[in-house]
Amino acid sequence: MMTLDAFLQAAILGIVEGFTEFLPISSTGHLIVVASLLDFSGNNGMTFFIAIQLGAILAVCWEYRKRLVDIMMTFLVNGDSRRLVFNLLIATLPAGVIGLLIKDFLERHLYSAIPVACALIVGAFVIFWAERRYRNRPQQIRIHSLNDIGWQDALKVGLAQCLAMIPGTSRSGATIIGAMFFGFSRVAATEFSFFLAIPVMFAATAYSIYDVSVPLNRAEWLALGVGFITSFIFAFLCVRWLLRYISRHDFTLFAWYRLGFGLFILVTSEYGWIRW
Repeated sequence: MMTLDAFLQAAILGIVEGFTEFLPISSTGHLIVVASLLDFSGNNGMTFFIAIQLGAILAVCWEYRKRLVDIMMTFLVNGDSRRLVFNLLIATLPAGVIGLLIKDFLERHLYSAIPVACALIVGAFVIFWAERRYRNRPQQIRIHSLNDIGWQDALKVGLAQCLAMIPGTSRSGATIIGAMFFGFSRVAATEFSFFLAIPVMFAATAYSIYDVSVPLNRAEWLALGVGFITSFIFAFLCVRWLLRYISRHDFTLFAWYRLGFGLFILVTSEYGWIRW
């Protein structure tokens, strides 16, 4: 039987994943920190994280369902559709190759609250720098839509995405801010990051399912369902909100959040106020 505590843990972690997956604030970092606070562990912890990540992926697929169907239907006859798919494959490759090589090392040494806090703080200053550069050099913005992206641009964003393997960096943050450095408009960078999340996260989920195969009992299946549903709902809401937000604002708000949250973790850990 699923206890109330297990239900709340699953719901909270699903909400955290949904809210943070597509914002430049690091979903992995937040899950590590919140799971530590909730004392969430167990043999099937990784399976649970796979489930809530899948919920977030499907949310962005649902948001872009018409565009995705159009790409699939016109792939053979439309050059723009083929170019986008090709660019997504190119951008996916670096993280796939490098991730397989260093995944175990990262999980052993960086999957804890203090490294996450440090990455959050460093990432905040990178966003401050990127936004200042973006405002001061508008003439360098040359990519305003997904159709303007060349394979070299896609490869650069894919290499930037590799930084997100460090927990606390943020996959969306690395791809969006990296793309802005490479001449993408803020909207084009965000949309490409959303589309890039689909093959990357599906591949990561498939690998994790292959790598982790622990039988689940009834209560654990219920927990997975709760986490999956909450992750889907809040990721869907977050994607829609972010697309509206960036049409009028920059990413500075998220930099301040990263800086404040990272410092909070470091200070409370240093003084023993919270056991992360």
